[in-house]
This record gives sequence, C-alpha cells and structure tokens, in this order.
Amino acid sequence: MSVLRSLENRIAGLVEGTFGRVFRSEVRPVELARGLAKEMDQHKTVSVSRVYVPNEYVVWLGAEDRQRFEGVEGDIADELAGYLLEHARREKLALVSRPKVSFSTDDNLRLGEFGIQARLVRASEQAGHEPQQGDHGHTMVYSTSDRLREELDRPRQPDNIPATRAMVLAEGKRMVVPASGAVIGRSRDADIVLSDPNVSRRHAEIRPAGRGRWTVNDMGSTNGVKVNGSLISGDHPLQAGDRIALGTADIRFVVE
Repeated sequence: MSVLRSLENRIAGLVEGTFGRVFRSEVRPVELARGLAKEMDQHKTVSVSRVYVPNEYVVWLGAEDRQRFEGVEGDIADELAGYLLEHARREKLALVSRPKVSFSTDDNLRLGEFGIQARLVRASEQAGHEPQQGDHGHTMVYSTSDRLREELDRPRQPDNIPATRAMVLAEGKRMVVPASGAVIGRSRDADIVLSDPNVSRRHAEIRPAGRGRWTVNDMGSTNGVKVNGSLISGDHPLQAGDRIALGTADIRFVVE
C-alpha cells in the first residue's frame, strides 16, 4: 500500500461514512498531502552538510471548504504532519523540528481551491524570540477542481483562454499530466511513475506556466534531464512533441 493511500485510509477512520459525505468539495486530504510535499521540496535551504526544509505549514481554505473539516481538523493536521515527516525521511531532508500543519480561512479562495504557506522556524522562534527567517513566503494556490496552480497575487487566466491537456508517452504508456503539474520518478508517490533504474525517485517535474504553456525542471536528480538532447537547468519551456530524457528513460511530451 502506498504512503498516500495509507494516509487516506487513516483519515477515513477519523470520520463517519465515506469521504464523499465529509469532503464533498474537491479538496481532499490526499491532495493536501501532495501539495504540502511539493512545497517542502521547493523551499529547501542548503547548508554545509544538510538540506533543510520548512517545518511549519499553513493550509488556507475557503470558508465552505473549511467548514467541511469541522470536528476533524486537528486530527487531519496531525496526520498530514506525520506524512511530511515520513516524506522528509524518505528524501533525506533535514528538519529542525517535527512538521506542524495548521488550517486557516481565506475568503478569497473559491470552492475547491486551497493555499499553502511554508516556513522554516528555528527553536528560538518557537520559544517566542525574534524570527530569523522572516514571515511565511508566498502562498501557493492549488485548485483541485480544475487542477490549476497559481500564486495568490497572480491574475487569474481569463475564462476564454482554451484549456489544453498535456500527456507524456513513456514505457509504452500514455499518461495524462494533471493541470497542476506532475512529479516524474521511480517513487510510488510520484504522479507519473517510471520503472527505469536510471530514473531518480523524484527526478523531474512538469509544471503549467499559464496560457497553455508548460515547463520541465530537474528536481536534483542523479542523471539529469535533457530536452531534445540538451541538458537543462531550472524551468525549461516545453513544446508539443519535445523529447525529454530522464537518465536513459525517453519520454515524449504531447499536448492536445
């Protein structure tokens, strides 16, 4: 059983009935877990011998979604914090303390959207001293209804921009890339799982870049990422038909 499936089953035991009765919106704990892990991975602080990641996370929900968590919010926060701890251990990431997850309400978020703020808080800050790392960073907003991801202060894409669907062709399979993006790797927790032994556990991520555009970036893999034969660094734009090489794994990027 995958870690995410195990998490979902544990949270299901906290409430009566099925998820459908408690989480009738598109916001589900497994989506929160994926979003939290992404924010952990994207806010790394590299020291001499360790890679530190945030240990405090605020999950922002719209008023209607927040109401659906009433009565189980504390237990769900504990389960999500435990998932982040397991994720950090698997990826060999350093934490200055056990992860802490809390919930808050943002009336600007629509039904099915949630935001995440991540912060690295040292022991002196937790004891009430002056913060050394500053306030929470930008809130990243995830939409689990249409799978769009955007910064909170970024203008929304006009409704008349046609949606596109991205896919990858790899290992004889055709796999859809969610509109929020996808992590590709050997880990069972990756959004797109490849079996090639030369692919890292979390090798690369394909992300939406707005207005039907997409990018790919290397997530610190061992063997690197190439697009059409050229080694990339940072966010690299993708075009339909591009060939992406993760180590020796060959992937074709398709947009419909």
